[in-house]
Amino acid sequence: MRFTHQTLPQRVVFAAGTSPAAVAAEVEAQGASRAVLIASDREKELADPIAERIPVVLRHEEVVMHVPVEVARRARRAAADSGADILVSVGGGSTTGLAKAVALTTGLPIVAVPTTYAGSEATDVWGLTEGETKTTGTDARVLPASVVYDAALLTTLPGELTVASGLNALAHCVDSMWGPRADPIDRALAQEGIRALATGLPAVAGAPTGLTGIEQTLYGAYLAAVAFASAGSGMHHKLCHVLGGMFNLPHAQTHAVVLPYVLAFNAPHAPAAEARVARAFGTDTANAGLAALRRTLDAPRALRDLGMPEDGIAKAREPITRAIPADNPTPVTDENLTALLKAAWAGHPIE
Repeated sequence: MRFTHQTLPQRVVFAAGTSPAAVAAEVEAQGASRAVLIASDREKELADPIAERIPVVLRHEEVVMHVPVEVARRARRAAADSGADILVSVGGGSTTGLAKAVALTTGLPIVAVPTTYAGSEATDVWGLTEGETKTTGTDARVLPASVVYDAALLTTLPGELTVASGLNALAHCVDSMWGPRADPIDRALAQEGIRALATGLPAVAGAPTGLTGIEQTLYGAYLAAVAFASAGSGMHHKLCHVLGGMFNLPHAQTHAVVLPYVLAFNAPHAPAAEARVARAFGTDTANAGLAALRRTLDAPRALRDLGMPEDGIAKAREPITRAIPADNPTPVTDENLTALLKAAWAGHPIE
């Protein structure tokens, strides 16, 4: 074996039903006394008990999908004016993403409290959108210092968002099998992440308020994000980031739709990775395992249902081609990429 693996430094706390006390302890551990609490008005009921236990100097509620640059600028200015020494984010990927945008320029530490399975809390990846272009990068400053996972905060997550967010986490695992820096440790984490998600998501679908299923899914989502942070963004995420920024598509749902098409695209040229994914699902093939899970969850099927126009296929092809890593398992051509996008747009079944 010849590889170099880097594990990102971060505290992770699983604290079902006790997030206010756990967050307070993490803020204290950072030596902080002036917190900006970032949480949208939709997360107010979840954030209020946390706010009561930490030294909040500002509550910032402007959270927008894909983190538009102008939204990030306003949050950065507000944090600077408040004299804050720590950021606490309570919410999904967009909320964590906004905290990261503030940390990127201020260096303030983040305590992240996820309320979806987005996984952004466990990575050093940031993203900002300007116009139709979403730019992503990595920076140590945006990695949350601590993550507090509280399964009780996800008991009210709508079923459709649970499915989309969980499949987004699964996409982190799949991309980690062949990302530009993927190594054996990443693949091992991703395989266990797939197993946990394939177990947890159906349990949550059957019992949305059951903490056992939620915790299993959170565990899988965390492993997925850790693997992804190390392996780097592969074809799936590059493609979805272009589509999401260009057409303002919902983040998790876009990943949920595109995943089976990218898996089917790359699997024939990545047999070892395909076999790992299949074993994680407990099925003969990776495609069969994912298809069975998607049927169980009634996953979203087509990009057109999310608002992508049909003429967007041609518009997106070139920027997607530029973004996909050169070492993607299956060489990308205009012809096969167009075929993939057409199938994902229409929701055609995988053959």
